[in-house]
Amino acid sequence: MTKARNRLSSAEIGDGRRWKLQRILTLAAGLAVLIASAAPAHHSGAMYDQLKTTTLTGTVRQFQWTNPHCFIQLVAKDDKGQDVEWSLEMTAPVHLQRLGWRKSSLKPGDRITVKFHPLRNGEPGGNVLEAFTADGKPVGKPA
Repeated sequence: MTKARNRLSSAEIGDGRRWKLQRILTLAAGLAVLIASAAPAHHSGAMYDQLKTTTLTGTVRQFQWTNPHCFIQLVAKDDKGQDVEWSLEMTAPVHLQRLGWRKSSLKPGDRITVKFHPLRNGEPGGNVLEAFTADGKPVGKPA
């Protein structure tokens, strides 16, 4: 073999780099699409019936001030007088803080009334819209 055959022309080098760049950009675009499609799926409200608003009064069992979502575990009586624990989802602590909520806003034993979108499947849970203390004051700033 001669040296001429082992060398690539500048045009061939340019084609190789261009192909690698196209491959990298295609992979990056594919990854961006996958990441972007995962975010709405995680933050989807599809499990909640957004056409219904339920009001429930009960006793706080636990207030979970955690990322990515806060939760109120609320014990309330059903139609038969039995205690039922509801798992009520909220937004992230950083967003709740902007609305006037604090980690200490609710304590176990607090009696509250909550307005929320219930779960579509009928299980005891939902997405909190607003909450009120036993004396009718809104928790956090009024919406």
